[in-house]
Parts: sequence; C-alpha cells; structure tokens
Amino acid sequence: MRLLLSGVTGYIGSRLLTRLTSRGHEVVCLVRDLARVPAQTSPAVRFVQGDVLQSDGLQEAMKGVQAAYYLIHSMNAGAEFEKRDRLAARNFAEAARQAGVERVMYLGGLGAPESRLSRHLKSRQETGDLLREFGPPVTEFRAAIIVGSGSVSFEMIRYLTERIPIMICPSWVKTRCQPIAIRDVLSYLVAALEQPESIGQVIDIGGATIETYGSMMLTYAELRGLRRYLLHVPFLTPKLSSYWVDLVTPIPASICRPLIQGLKNEVICLNDRARELFPSIHPMEYREAVRLALQRLSAGTLESVWSGSFSSTEDRTPPQVRLLTTEGMVIEVRESIVEASGQTLFQVFSQVGGERGWFYGDWLWRVRAGLDRLLGGVGMRRGRRDPRVLRPGDPVDFWRVEAVEPDRLIRLRAEMKLPGRAWLQFESLSGQDRPTRFRSTAYFEPRGLAGHLYWWALYPLHMLIFAGLNRNIAWAAERQHAASSS
Repeated sequence: MRLLLSGVTGYIGSRLLTRLTSRGHEVVCLVRDLARVPAQTSPAVRFVQGDVLQSDGLQEAMKGVQAAYYLIHSMNAGAEFEKRDRLAARNFAEAARQAGVERVMYLGGLGAPESRLSRHLKSRQETGDLLREFGPPVTEFRAAIIVGSGSVSFEMIRYLTERIPIMICPSWVKTRCQPIAIRDVLSYLVAALEQPESIGQVIDIGGATIETYGSMMLTYAELRGLRRYLLHVPFLTPKLSSYWVDLVTPIPASICRPLIQGLKNEVICLNDRARELFPSIHPMEYREAVRLALQRLSAGTLESVWSGSFSSTEDRTPPQVRLLTTEGMVIEVRESIVEASGQTLFQVFSQVGGERGWFYGDWLWRVRAGLDRLLGGVGMRRGRRDPRVLRPGDPVDFWRVEAVEPDRLIRLRAEMKLPGRAWLQFESLSGQDRPTRFRSTAYFEPRGLAGHLYWWALYPLHMLIFAGLNRNIAWAAERQHAASSS
C-alpha cells in the first residue's frame, strides 16, 4: 500500500516510518525541509518537500496515495499555534480529498469535549474535526501522555523528577491521567490500516493503569533509585507552574506552557473502542512503560540511539564541537579530520590509559583518580591489561571497555564514583585511506539534581581536557602515519 506520512521528522513519525516500511508499505514522507531527511533510507521511502500551511507540495506528495497519516501540530509556534493548527488541518484535508486519498489516520488528545479543555487539548480535538469536515474519512486516536524517551510530555515529568528532590506541587498533580507506552501507540497506528471498521471512528487509547501526575513522578523516581517528596500547595496556578517548568527544564516555554495548562484536565479513556476494534493489542501498565523507556541505559540500546545522530563535517580546524541534551543525557561531541588512515587512528586511540597515559593533562586525570580513591572508588590502580590492544571487559584505569569494533570504535564506561553514568567513545569514521574523520564523544546521564550540578560545575574543566585529548590523539595519529609513510 502506498501511504503518506506527515510529521516524519518528529518523535512519533520517525518511529512509525520504520514500522510501516518493515511491513512492506511504500511510504511518501512530507517534509518542510529536505535538509532534515536522513542520509540513508529504505528504497520504499520517498521524500517530498511541502508545507501544509501554504499547501505547497501537497498534491505531488499525495499522488497515488491510498491512506495518509496526519502527525502535525504547531504547539511550538507560540500564541498563534491554534490558528496554525486550523489552517494546516484544513489544507491537508482538502488536498487529500482532491487527490482521492481513501482515509486519514490522526493522533489527537484525550479529554472530555464538554469540559473546559485547555487551549492545547481543544486545538488537538478541533484538528480532528477539521480533518473530518474537509477531507476523507478519518480514524482519530486520542491519547494522553505518551511514555517514551523523547516524548515531550514524558520528558517534562522526567526532568522535574530528576532535578528537584522536593517538589512543591500544585493541585494538578492529583489530576487523573491514563499514560500509554509509545510502542502501544505505534501498534494502534499500524493496526488501523488493517481494520476497516476503525474508519470514521474516534478511538480513545490509554495504558492499563490510571495514574495521577504525582504518582507518575514518584514511580519514575522509584525506578531510577531517586528519593523524591511531593509537597502540595494550593496556590500554584498552571501559569505559575509553567514558569517553573520553563526555568528548571530545557523544554521551551512555547511548548511547556500549553502542556502545563492542560494538566488541569482529566485525560482518561471515555470509550472502549480500542479494545473492541483491536483485541490483540494489550496496552502495558505505566510502570512497565517507564522501565522500557529507561532501558536505553543498556549498551545496545544506547548505541542504537546514538548512531547516525550527528552529521559529518569536512572542516579540519578547529574541530566541530556540539553540546546536546537528549534522551536524558548530556552529550559533548568533537569531530575533526585527521591526515591518517582509519586503521592508524584506531591504533592510536586504542592506547589510552595505563602506562601511556591520557594524551593530555595526565596530572588532571591523576587528581581525579585520587579523589575517586578518597571516595572509595577504584582510582587508577588497575591500569590496563595490554598497552596496545583493548578487549570488551578490560579495565582501563577507572574505566571499563564496553565495546570494541576493530578499526572503527572503542567505548569506555566510567567506573569512578559519579552522581550518574558516563561513557567516553572514540570513533574512526572513514575507510582505510586518509583523511579520516575522528569523533570523540563524552556521554553523561546525570542522576538527580546532584548529577546536573556535577556536570555543569566541571564543564569548563571537561572542555579543556576533552579538547586536548581529541587534538593530541589526532596529532599522534598523523605523526604515526607520516613515520610509516617515510
């Protein structure tokens, strides 16, 4: 089946794309900017540039399409988001009808329509109404908080719980909510294609448990091993709460404020159509959904999240530096072009630690090791098994080798005393011929407020150390290459 997927660069759309193509569907992806398209995609995927606010590219994207997914919202547009939502939905619906699209699948928001819904929830439901009014038949799923690393609603809960030991809570923390795991949402969206009885239906979807926002934060804290306390006060309005969330989390105010204003609305399933139409889907409980979301901490899951996240560069000097906060981690990336083969570069960064030292600021590494010993950690007394060769499981001073890909990658996991978890990864990203793109990445997942304070307090020192480490490894590889070529 040929499908149109809008919102493919977003949180849900990017995950839905892989599930649709794995089932043999041909997918046309509507994007506003082709520069955001992944470098490598399936032959079954085609990207078309278009803008639902201007109707540009819609007819071309919808040629031959049988069904379309509408996963677009304008919440980050600020005060005008409702107007933009209405315009986008109407343009998309009219173009779909004119192109002969048979049906539209849409993901909206839960909430009793007769209640005083927040602007955000009201706009999500109004979008569904406009799609039905001006376009083909619609299957509208309505969900509350979607639990998964990267979901903005869940990330807001996660950041608040991680960063604030004692949370001063307004009355909305007692509001009932029915969160649903991201994998269950995706299961419904895919299954709708094969369930014709879902056409024209409004289907409430939620997890197996009904929670409150307070219980969601406490469950998250328990699974992360954090001790958190809720102090209820009556005077914090949603508007004041939005200022607080804007201050203590990285979520932009244009997004968090509409979300916070919606927390006063009870968002639980009001119909049982999901179970009737999709009896094979059994949504999981909130606790299990959070546990799965936190499994990114395992080595394999982390790598699948990290791969392909950063674009390449051909600039030799200075190295490209990026500081990101994503998936609950602070990620500092450095890239440079090295005039040496990938194999030579790998041989050099395989020698970190032990008698060879750390290429830059050895005395700083020793000071950190001494502090670790005072705190009961391992310090640098373990050294390394072999001065040149690393294997998974090897100790390297106060690190442990977590992954080795010959001639390409080494990842170290920190075993010093830290308020969180840390990794250091070196990659040779080119072939055997020079030049080679060298990437070094420091990952830190802070544990609670102490973890965030630790990272930012030491960030200037980390910048100095990691910049020197990257630079000196590159120089050593170039010298080794020059010596072997002479």
